[in-house]
Amino acid sequence: MQPELRSILDELKELDADMVNLVQENLPMLAQIQPESQASATNLLHYLALRRRDIRALQEQLAVLGLSSLGRTETHVLSSVRAVMKILSSLPKDKPFRLPHGGSACDSGEGRRLLERNTKLLLGPEPDGRKVRIMVTMPPEAATDYGMVRDLVLSGMNCMRINCAHDGEEAWSGMIRNLRRAERETGKSCRIEMDLAGPKLRTGPMEAGPAVLKYRPKRDAFGRVEKPARIWLTPKANPEAPPIPADACIPMPGRWVASLGAGDCVRFKDTRGARRSMTVTEAAGGSRWAESSQSAYVAPGLAVTAVYKDKNKPRRRGQVGHIAPIPQTLRLRPGDILLLTRSLEPGEPARHNADHELASPARIGVTLPEFFDCARPGQPIWFDDGKIGGIIREVGPEEVSVEIQRARAGGDKLGAEKGINLPETTLVTATLTTEDLKNLEFIVKHAGILGYSFVRTADDVRLLQSHLAELGAGNLGIALKIETREAFDNLPSLLLAALSSRSAGVMIARGDLAIECGYERLAEVQEEILSISEAAHVPVIWATQVLESLAKTGRPSRSEITDAAMGVRAECVMLNKGPYVAEAVRTLDDILRRMQAHQEKKRSMLRQLGLAAGFEGRSPTGSGRVVP
Repeated sequence: MQPELRSILDELKELDADMVNLVQENLPMLAQIQPESQASATNLLHYLALRRRDIRALQEQLAVLGLSSLGRTETHVLSSVRAVMKILSSLPKDKPFRLPHGGSACDSGEGRRLLERNTKLLLGPEPDGRKVRIMVTMPPEAATDYGMVRDLVLSGMNCMRINCAHDGEEAWSGMIRNLRRAERETGKSCRIEMDLAGPKLRTGPMEAGPAVLKYRPKRDAFGRVEKPARIWLTPKANPEAPPIPADACIPMPGRWVASLGAGDCVRFKDTRGARRSMTVTEAAGGSRWAESSQSAYVAPGLAVTAVYKDKNKPRRRGQVGHIAPIPQTLRLRPGDILLLTRSLEPGEPARHNADHELASPARIGVTLPEFFDCARPGQPIWFDDGKIGGIIREVGPEEVSVEIQRARAGGDKLGAEKGINLPETTLVTATLTTEDLKNLEFIVKHAGILGYSFVRTADDVRLLQSHLAELGAGNLGIALKIETREAFDNLPSLLLAALSSRSAGVMIARGDLAIECGYERLAEVQEEILSISEAAHVPVIWATQVLESLAKTGRPSRSEITDAAMGVRAECVMLNKGPYVAEAVRTLDDILRRMQAHQEKKRSMLRQLGLAAGFEGRSPTGSGRVVP
């Protein structure tokens, strides 16, 4: 064993020297970091030095000796290596071994304390009975629906997320007012995180379609109505959002709506001239619910008549108010050509001549003109969260030609304002847009956390920090949204730059990351982000599509429950908006409380197992008994 012990000690000594040397090489950079984050930055450098090597063989050797295999040392790397060396140095050897000196090291307790402190600074106090915080993205209705916000706070929301890519200051102010009121009334605290929109590459506008809506009942295989269509009749001057999803929302004159009661009937001829009717079932504020067992098409200006169950009450006519035009889309199939244009004129579908030959391919604008300077033939391109994929074939000053390769055989629809991902294209553009800089002035007055979208380099972080300093908001927490391959590749330098701020965190934006890095690599990418961030004692927000089916439909999938359970490895889990998001918050709260007894970060917690406690062994007859 002596030669083997000597070999292990030599390798550990080399690791130790690598860690100390990497810190020495970066002393000028460390000098720029906040004093309270110096230990975290140093530990991150230690971890980077460790992960530059493949130590799997060393880990196996240490495990055979019953020692730490260094697999859970993210928060205290150098002290762990030296602890193992100390034990090995006490074993019999052919010659004495001296432990190295020099280099500051976090021990296990210090590393954990720093992570907990940084998490509290960024995300607020730890919730009662749960370590992982819950963040929820606000829908537009949160600006006017106080009950929704209060329900989210009571259900377990610890951080309200406002996406500045949508709505505006008036709506954001309404959301914040509702949150502050909910905090006062419930006695619970909740942080506010506001995301900068950033230079998001999107498709341009499309020509507006017809202003018409359709509703229809649910029918069985024999065409019989199983469930009538639910229609929300609301005053057109002050429309109200339905409390639950509706099959159609129809704006009508306020007095006409107010005259309706349960049992009254609404009759009309739809846009096809078909006679249709619906029956009012209940009042809800200034609006009314109605049901219909018939399909119908409704357009603005359509005449409708209220027929009351009180026969002595005269019938009342009204006209349908404004209905938003149906968004037009392009249908793209494998092999199709799509032209992306610098011009933001409304997009057009492909045109064919009388012989059904292609006369002109489909075209649509692109929001960032820098795209045309950076794109190259042969590079992949994805649209709408990866639903449609293609290869760039030709690049011109005003147009880029794309061959569609990934879409369903029958085609997939591409509409306006859909995201575009370029995994292999380095897009040279400012990470802070003019609109972002304008929104910063609002954000620093109201938010505790700033979500930095499409951050790519350490210089981007320093640029944001300088703008915050100018606004007197140097203490504002920053959450780096890792959503591009470039940001992932630069994560260590991003973290070191962010540690110059009072508080910082990382958001794993799994939607864009999956497209940028490849779906098959997403699990590996998540693992690396969790490890590197923990080594920097920086909290992680686990985001995108967590309990998505539950939030949108009210029913979770089995796989997303397991995915949500893995969120316990982060410091915060983010839910997106949906009609059932409050239920999703309650479900996530329950999952996280249960899972924290089994898992802490990447370490399994060996709590008592009911299966083990209930096991009584085999009876004399050889049969076992399961105790409930």
